[in-house]
Amino acid sequence: MPYNNLNILVLLREANDPRPPANVITRGAGISERGLRRVPNTADLAALEEALCLKDMVGAKVTVLAVGPARLDDTLRLAFSMGADRAIRFWDHGLAGGDAVADARSLSRIMAILSPTLFFTGNRLTDRGDDPAPALAAAASGMPCIAAAVSLTLQQEGVEALRKGDRGARQTVAAPFPCALLFDEGRLPRYPSIDAVTAALSAPVEIWGLAELGLPFWEIGATGAYLTTAEFGVPRPDPVRVVTPDPQLPAFERILSLLSGGIKAREGRMHFLSADETAAGLWRILSEEGLTPEGTL
Repeated sequence: MPYNNLNILVLLREANDPRPPANVITRGAGISERGLRRVPNTADLAALEEALCLKDMVGAKVTVLAVGPARLDDTLRLAFSMGADRAIRFWDHGLAGGDAVADARSLSRIMAILSPTLFFTGNRLTDRGDDPAPALAAAASGMPCIAAAVSLTLQQEGVEALRKGDRGARQTVAAPFPCALLFDEGRLPRYPSIDAVTAALSAPVEIWGLAELGLPFWEIGATGAYLTTAEFGVPRPDPVRVVTPDPQLPAFERILSLLSGGIKAREGRMHFLSADETAAGLWRILSEEGLTPEGTL
């Protein structure tokens, strides 16, 4: 079955590498990212491999897209070395501070310009979990979206995908062209050859901005976000020191000492006195504290 006009758009994102070394320090009201390593999102590479397999089988055209600064060119050139046909990077400084709705607005505009038959990306981000922006962009473009896809099969007028369900279940769903698929981390990406990596170093990466999308600046970034960024507090530079409890104490007393901040509770004493002796004792305590009016006995 020929698929002469099968165009696949693959969204590639980056994630913070959870493996050490990572040196995150606080500076004033922000967090310094110095020392963090960024790697391509694993599920996005699995989605790219699915697109490249369709290219090998039916001759589909694969376009990779990244949204971010210039460092993402390395990820796009990696996709070139694996077999992608076209690479686009969209970036504008006005994107800072945006939420999923603002990001989906720009992504849906890119999809409207490119008009892909299939839109692929990962189902989750390695470091941040779910990212609703691709699904929102598909909904804004009028595309059906299949999440947690494991594999797919091309049909006459659409695709049939196997997706993960709850508690390890599997579900087969179908969707017409055009449609979006969010792939799980199932298929391992191919390893490019040295010649392909060398050729990808000179591959052209198209740089798009707001002018190419035709979007006004107030529809993206912080001004186009539905949810404003919440304030956060950083840890105190000099936290309160807690005295280590005596290891010879019973366990419950050590726990009470830690919960009380290391301050040992006063030991109480019970005094059995008559009413007159009790009143005299209380008056003596008040006098010593200076709480009694002057001239009284």
